[in-house]
Amino acid sequence: MTSTEKSFRSAATVKSADAPHRAVIRRNMATYHTSVARGKQRFLDWENARAHAAGIKWEVVNHLDRYLEQFESNLVKNGAQVHWAEDAAEAKAIILEIARSHGVRTVVKSKSMVTEEIHLNEALAAAGIKSVETDLGEFICQLRDEPPYHLVTPAMHLSRTDFSREFHEKLGAPVTEDPEELTMIARRWLRKDFLTADMGITGANFAVADPGMIALTENEGNIRLCFSLPRVHVALVGIEKLVPRVEDLALLWPVLGTAGTGQALTAYSSLVGGPRAAGEIDGPEEFHVVLLDNGRTRLLADVEQRDALQCIRCGACLNSCPIYESVGGYTYATTYQGPIGSVITPHLRGYADWSHLSYASSLCGACTSVCPVHIDLHRHLLQNRRNAVQQRLDPLYQRVAFRVFRWLVNSGRRFAIVGKLGRLALRLGITRPFTRPWTATRDLPPPPAQSFRAWWAATQTARPPAGETAPAQQPPGGPTLR
Repeated sequence: MTSTEKSFRSAATVKSADAPHRAVIRRNMATYHTSVARGKQRFLDWENARAHAAGIKWEVVNHLDRYLEQFESNLVKNGAQVHWAEDAAEAKAIILEIARSHGVRTVVKSKSMVTEEIHLNEALAAAGIKSVETDLGEFICQLRDEPPYHLVTPAMHLSRTDFSREFHEKLGAPVTEDPEELTMIARRWLRKDFLTADMGITGANFAVADPGMIALTENEGNIRLCFSLPRVHVALVGIEKLVPRVEDLALLWPVLGTAGTGQALTAYSSLVGGPRAAGEIDGPEEFHVVLLDNGRTRLLADVEQRDALQCIRCGACLNSCPIYESVGGYTYATTYQGPIGSVITPHLRGYADWSHLSYASSLCGACTSVCPVHIDLHRHLLQNRRNAVQQRLDPLYQRVAFRVFRWLVNSGRRFAIVGKLGRLALRLGITRPFTRPWTATRDLPPPPAQSFRAWWAATQTARPPAGETAPAQQPPGGPTLR
């Protein structure tokens, strides 16, 4: 068992028994489900919208080379500077070099999972550059020195009391649980950073190939301040974020808003294609786009599973997952949590350390049923398990156990003998040490008096010969129920 798997098991055991934590998550999830159900009613045909959204992303993923070249070409025409990063180290080096060349001392950041993926904040801090998260949830997480808990709502695990305590202890703010006042505390604190920052860093919800622009969507307005006020704007974009045409946003923005938060549209939607032009009153002097691979082309090469790159990071699969709701976001110990994280993390970071995530699933299929771009998530979890076995990453005892099981079930006689011995062992309590992992949290049903095979044989001998009709069996005390 790897250290990451041990850590996961340990954290899952703790969090699944943490009743207050689970109560906060259940309450937030209930609010989400109500909002999304209401949001879907705005569509004449939500399933048709999902199918069309999936088709747009499928087209891009299967022609990614062409759309990336088109995106780069149009960005350059717009005056942007495009950089290609093969991995996290290269992406950080590019961004740090841009910062050094402009004497950057302070960076304001929007919420961006891809910057979390490459641990950009740590790299900036090591270079002596102050990096400030400006999304309210991310700001709280930064104050607590925690990563985001969730793809969309990074502080889902916290209550208003937790917010108030952090602001009081870290910022000296008065104690309050009024949502508007809490927001205003953060707004007043962040304003000086917006006004003095030398660089703004964002991600991109979508990268639109046709006009060569990035599409950004938010509810707080902080992203617009991140790219309009500083002298330099850097957008770190995963190569899978492309869509072909700007008109595709007419569908994808509402689908993302509905699946992500239940909104018809998020409050602010922006398109950025280049630096400030002559006559414009705001915007950066330079606009840089860093296109990041970091394992995505490995997933692209997998024909069976490349549709996982269609993900639009709405978080719907996390919100429907019973495992995520039980163990929480931090238990996964990776940037992308929940079902989508369990699917893509082994591809992005290697099966050796992360294959265990694909086993942290009930395979109920809820994630697949809610995905707005039709990613077959629970099937991919099974494929990841298969891949781990093919790479011999499963434990030796498990391989031996399955070989023994195969040998047993390939003979009816052997299977029957072992079944009898097993039922006897259960009645005598001999198996108790082996069943303890199950019975620690569940009841073990009593062993049956006979096997299914024995019951079936007895039932068959009691049946009349072919062509004869058995007399109707009357239940005690009344006629046959039809």
